[in-house]
Parts: sequence; C-alpha cells; structure tokens
Amino acid sequence: MTHRNLITDVSGVLVGHADDAAAVTGVTAVVLERGASAAVAIHGGAPGGRDTALLAADMTVERVDAIVLSGGSAFGLDAAGGVQAVLAEQGRGFRIGAAIVPIVPQAIVFDLLNGGAKTWGRKPPYYDLGCRAAEAARGGDFALGTVGGGYGATTADLKGGIGSASAVTAGGHVVGAIAVVNAIGSGLIGDHGQFWAAPFERGGEFGGLGWPSPLPADALTLRMKGGGPPSTTIACVVTDAAISKAQAHRIAVMAQDGLARALRPAHAPMDGDTVFAAGTGDKPLDGGVVGLTEIGVAAADCLARAIARGLYAATDPGPPYRGPPAWRDRFASLRHQGSSPVP
Repeated sequence: MTHRNLITDVSGVLVGHADDAAAVTGVTAVVLERGASAAVAIHGGAPGGRDTALLAADMTVERVDAIVLSGGSAFGLDAAGGVQAVLAEQGRGFRIGAAIVPIVPQAIVFDLLNGGAKTWGRKPPYYDLGCRAAEAARGGDFALGTVGGGYGATTADLKGGIGSASAVTAGGHVVGAIAVVNAIGSGLIGDHGQFWAAPFERGGEFGGLGWPSPLPADALTLRMKGGGPPSTTIACVVTDAAISKAQAHRIAVMAQDGLARALRPAHAPMDGDTVFAAGTGDKPLDGGVVGLTEIGVAAADCLARAIARGLYAATDPGPPYRGPPAWRDRFASLRHQGSSPVP
C-alpha cells in the first residue's frame, strides 16, 4: 500500500471537498467506490444526520455508497442529495428493478455563527456543494485543514478543520479516519499549544511537540465555546476488512474513544459527536474477535490523530470569517520547535 497517512490509504476510498468562502462552510464526500458495509455510533447529545437509521444491523440495506460530512447544521443535510445525484449518474447505488438509489448517510456540524453569509433564503448551497464534492472525489492525496466540511469549523480556542490519518493493524488490515473538527471544547492542553492526542502521534504529523511534563496547572481547566452553542465533531473510519454491520457498529463505538482522547470535553449535551464505520470487504477479517479488536483500537487511535491533524493544518480563511485563530497563527513560536515544523 502507498502510505499517505490518509483515509484514502484504504483501497476504494475516494474523498472530495467543496466549500463556499462567502458562507464560510463546506461539504466533504467520502465515496466508497465498491460500496461498503457500514454502521454509526452517535454519542453526542445534539446530533444531526440523514439515513442513519438504515445502518442498524437489523435493517435491510447491507452496503452504502458514500458518507457525507457537512457544515450547515440541519440546512447542510441537503448535501447528501447532491452526492446521491452524482452517484446515480455514475450508476452506483441500491438496485430495485430498473431503479437505482445511492445510499448516502450523512452527519452535519453547526457552523452558522462563524461570520459567513448565511442569508441564503429558500436555497441553501448544500445540494450544489454536495454535487461538487462528489464530482471532486478522488483516491490519493487530498487537502486537510480549512477545506470541505471543515471550512467553517471552529473549536473553543482554535479554528477547526478536516483531519485524516491511517494505520495498519498487526493482522495486516488497513484502517483510516477522516474527521470534521468542530468541537464545543478544546484539543489543546491548557494554553500551551500541545495536543491531548500527542501520545498517539506518529512521525511528527502534528508537530511532534509531545505532552508537557509535568502537566501545567491549567491543563484540566474546562474550555468551551461561550454559551455552549451546538457544536459537533463528525467522522468516518474505514477498514479494508470484510465485516458485518454489527461488527462495523462495534468499530464505530470503539472509534468514539479516539474522539474523547483528542478533545475535552467530548460527547457533551450540545455536541452531536457522530462516527461512521465502514468495511470495504477487500480482505477477510483476520483473527476473529482479536482481529476486530485490533481494527477498533487502530480506528480510535487514527481518529485521535486525525482530530489533532485537522487543528494543526487549519488556516484562517480570512473575511468574512469570525472565530478563534488557527493553531499556526496562535502558536507561531512553536512552529519550528517540534519534529515536524509547520511549513
């Protein structure tokens, strides 16, 4: 496998972004080229999603064609329709006689208070953004940070964004994660620029700054967006293993631990923290429950790393954005101190 440290290291996974600079929002489409079994774990108290019920193990549909991660709060749920339209043109979807229906679950984040032009009247931009994201979906490299579904994302103290990471389990399964980091809380340890996810970092992928030792006195001070507005971190983890929907659900539940390792707090009443998990089926599940556990652990680790990478890569999009600064601006003095300086 080509190692890009992205979810596209899993064969058959394509990613496309589309964003609207004036509205400070966007959409990311994760297209599963050959379809995949999938499930979802929703641990936040204020989620927003589309077609999540069909992912339950006892529901009829066995495979999904794409997963959409979008800004826009409930308005953003139009994005899945745009992705569906493009996939239908490509002949992808659930076939019933002559009909074809692409199966495209979605989760959204709340990014309506970041200064963008949200007075869109009767036609929010998300259907068109969904079309553009699906049309842009490719394998290989893709952008991180202020792009796609993470374009308008924020956290309590930093600009949020899109992050991704990948790993290979001891059993040889490839696992990847992608996240839109829009948390009500913080990914930082106090005010010192170091990430809660640091113990899981690989190769200086988010600066190689490690944890402070000892932890600063303010490390556990609770940092939240003022007034606790709706927020959310949403994510998708994918493996090349052949797994059932029930097994995908267990991976999604385990992957939620990665969200809690990288953000404080997580799973709060006004978070919508949602994690999809999917298996492309390219490789038989190796090792039974042990192999499944290895995939779940790798998914959690990858998600923690993806969250920190999203914060590390984010940039200030400029006016009309109004929100917290990007990590690279707020902690410019740290940019060349770690093992992987910010370019």
